[in-house]
Amino acid sequence: MCGFAGFLGGIDNVALARMAAAIIHRGPDSSGVWVDEQAQISLAHRRLSILDLSEAGHQPMVSPSCRYVIVFNGEVYNHLELRKELNCNWRGHSDTETLLAGFDAWGIEATIKKSIGMFAFAIWDQQEKTLTLGRDRLGEKPLYYGWQGENFLFGSELKALRAHPAFNAKIDRNSLALFMRHGYVPAPYSIYQNIAKLPPASLLTVSLQNKKPIITTYWSGAEVSKNGVANQFKGTSVQAVDALENLLKDAIKQQMVADVPLGAFLSGGIDSSTVVALMQAQSARPIKTFTIGFNEEAYNEAKHAKAVAQHLRTEHTELYITPQQAMAVIPKLPTLYDEPFADSSQIPTFLVAQLAKQYVTVSLSGDAGDELFSGYNRYKLTASIWSKISHFPLPLRNVLATVLTSISPSVWDKIASAIHFRNFANLGDKIHKGSNTLHSKDIADLYMKFVSQWNEPEELVIGGQEPATLLTGNIPDLAGLSDIEKMMALDMLTYLPDDILAKVDRAAMGVSLETRVPFLDHRVVEFAWQLPMEYKLREGKTKWALREVLYRHVPKELIERPKMGFGVPIANWLRSELRDWAEDLLSEERLTREGYFNPAPIRKKLAEHLSGKRNWQHQLWNVLMFQAWLQEHKK
Repeated sequence: MCGFAGFLGGIDNVALARMAAAIIHRGPDSSGVWVDEQAQISLAHRRLSILDLSEAGHQPMVSPSCRYVIVFNGEVYNHLELRKELNCNWRGHSDTETLLAGFDAWGIEATIKKSIGMFAFAIWDQQEKTLTLGRDRLGEKPLYYGWQGENFLFGSELKALRAHPAFNAKIDRNSLALFMRHGYVPAPYSIYQNIAKLPPASLLTVSLQNKKPIITTYWSGAEVSKNGVANQFKGTSVQAVDALENLLKDAIKQQMVADVPLGAFLSGGIDSSTVVALMQAQSARPIKTFTIGFNEEAYNEAKHAKAVAQHLRTEHTELYITPQQAMAVIPKLPTLYDEPFADSSQIPTFLVAQLAKQYVTVSLSGDAGDELFSGYNRYKLTASIWSKISHFPLPLRNVLATVLTSISPSVWDKIASAIHFRNFANLGDKIHKGSNTLHSKDIADLYMKFVSQWNEPEELVIGGQEPATLLTGNIPDLAGLSDIEKMMALDMLTYLPDDILAKVDRAAMGVSLETRVPFLDHRVVEFAWQLPMEYKLREGKTKWALREVLYRHVPKELIERPKMGFGVPIANWLRSELRDWAEDLLSEERLTREGYFNPAPIRKKLAEHLSGKRNWQHQLWNVLMFQAWLQEHKK
């Protein structure tokens, strides 16, 4: 795992050194540069040594034919199998060397199609004088790029691009509108004008002769989902579970290869427990596992993780975090995430990565199980709500929503109390939130409301207009998929890479820890889409096939419990320890002076939240994360 940066156009060795230094956390073990003054290409690399710790793994690296020069971030898990197809005199045993030999023999795209792994890279073709950028199929590893004047900048993180003197840090208000809706800036956009994220499964080619980047895709998540549904697994349920277990075992076995200490995150939930169980089943020694706990019962999964660890006999490390320790992470977030990012589980993710780094250099995680095996409750909830409200015409639903919201949440709560209706805490708040669903035109519109923090961000962001995304104007063709399958596919294409994987990458690399995600082996992804929905949702149970794999290794009673998630009590903190910080960042004077937001809706939500009338933690956290980021990057 590493980081890289560079630029095409002009030569500036001081700037190149600054770009590399900005991402030293991604690769603290060594550094390297490669510059061709005549071709005006500069490459810099920071190395976190995982495979081949010797000089033979040093980057930038040149292919055997001397045609290609690469800077590479990631791992190719099947590179030893690829070596068997290549006739080379190997210098070392790094996967980077394998890739370069493949490029010489098969070309760039063909080699990437043969590769199983996570990666981002920049390749200079000395023969054609072209630069190729690439990113893995599901978007585990980040890659930013863009023309800034006469320089084409690229790198693993935005902080590397910002270190170049040509960088123009002008905020894109349209991207800000997207951020306020989602809590992240979705690809291909970034928070800055003229800087983009390379989408997953893409190759970009650019040169000084042809400055407009040409982007092609070598794998399609949308096509995989459609093909899987159209060509479903025909075997019995037992055969499906057998096949899934064997495939996961193979993926995990490949991902357990490292020349440094390796472990796994363990929350005690289905996904991480499955990964750890299959790791331990293939290991002669106890696997190192890590979890953090909270003394607040509603947020604590550590006791469940400990029970799973004890059953599997892993070498388990847990750390209980105080609110003060968790909140101490907040000032680090603007630098850690580089652009505004508002998934509050970023805090415990950073803390568990920090804990693991004390013992290992590589950690496997259970991310992506929800998207592939229908684990999110919102899938069932959206389908259930739509099946009920769609029977009524939209004009009637609009009238009903108006009536429901004309009564304040506090009055609804008093009515509930008077009739002794105590099944729902904060009933009025839930009625107001739920009434918004009645305005939905179709199930896609309804789902968009469920995954949006601010439903009308253009009214909030001054001068901002939402550009098209995969969830709006550029919705991929998902013909043949059921409503729930469409939600899963869209999450796999958007929420997974832009939120979940970005969160884990920045948190872990911020402490120089490599993370690996076995569920994102593309063979696992393709097989998961072939499984019929009855093997994912069965008798009200989510992730049925995955549970069945896990129950072969861990007793059901250790796993069966309501889904908790990986969160922190932001709502309570904003009313207590974080109140002064929030009120300062969201003061009317400050919001007006900075000129990005219409203060009125923000101030209204802040007042309602602080009074306890409503819970606006997600909406306020979005604004706060932008404000904190803005404060840090104006320095």
